[in-house]
Amino acid sequence: MADTLTFRPEALTDYATAMFLSAGMSREDATLIAGDLVKANLRGVDSHGISRIPMYLERLRRGLVNPRPDVKVARVAGAVASVDGDNGMGFIPSHIAMNTACDIAGEMGIGLAGVHRSTHFGMGACYALRAIERGYISLIFTNSSPAIAMWGGRTSFLGASPIAAGIPGGKHPPYVMDMAMTVIARGKIRLAAMKGDPIPEGLALDVDGNPTTDAAKAFEGVCLPFGGVKGSVLGTLMDLLSGVLTGANFGGDVKSLYFDHSEPQNVGHLFFAIRPDLFLSMDDFGARMDEFYARIKALPRAAGVDEIMLPGEPEQRREDQRRRDGIPVTANVVADLTAEGKAAGVTFPAGKAA
Repeated sequence: MADTLTFRPEALTDYATAMFLSAGMSREDATLIAGDLVKANLRGVDSHGISRIPMYLERLRRGLVNPRPDVKVARVAGAVASVDGDNGMGFIPSHIAMNTACDIAGEMGIGLAGVHRSTHFGMGACYALRAIERGYISLIFTNSSPAIAMWGGRTSFLGASPIAAGIPGGKHPPYVMDMAMTVIARGKIRLAAMKGDPIPEGLALDVDGNPTTDAAKAFEGVCLPFGGVKGSVLGTLMDLLSGVLTGANFGGDVKSLYFDHSEPQNVGHLFFAIRPDLFLSMDDFGARMDEFYARIKALPRAAGVDEIMLPGEPEQRREDQRRRDGIPVTANVVADLTAEGKAAGVTFPAGKAA
């Protein structure tokens, strides 16, 4: 088998949908999650794409995730809703929460939805993109299982806890930001470990607190926060707002997606939606976004830089290219997904040599 094969997005979506259906999920939920995973691959965020299917299925099989959650939404204040994820796949209550926040923002100008009893929710940009589709600005916070140390500590305590945000554009692409509090997303270290590739220095420590370039040791150890103390401070904020505030687990209590099969995760998320026309008309807002974009493109470029891009623009271009040419999937991931499919009676699609 070639080191990398390419696949049509539709084929991977159909496979992922069938796999989640085999785990007892509804077709609506299975299709939603499959779409989000393939969206991550399309945008080049392969660490949050279909490679995670075996891990998600394992948690479903162990009864740690509810395949058919009864997600409940309660309006707890004028512009605020609380969402009980009923321990379902995090994608499900998170889309409900983002849509709820947008609905409230349409009524109140700004909407906030907090989620508890959730699990890993995939690529945060999916929710920013959903809000953009509906015409809203968004902020997305989540906590996660311990991955980085509190500043000054040597053991993992804070999660990688990404933050995402989206702002609709005018005639040009929107602003889409999605980043973890680690120097590099932990999922990317996991992918490097799966492939047996080393990682650069300065990304992680092993379980004994020593710097390492061994991806497997790094994945079992501690990721380093980006920007030193600043990343640690932001990670703390994500845990306080996503965990403490919402009623979810916090302070090191979120169970590891990868290593801890003792009980459900109880991840917390927070979704903000803001109407862009609060202070000026939508036409004026769009024109100002276009002017901002034009000014970025006209900036003097540093040596070796061909183009300055708005956050989210490289991912959109990669999505356009992968929709045209196919999604690359490494041989080890293909082998894992083929084996999972065989056990469930689902055929993994055929790919082409990259």
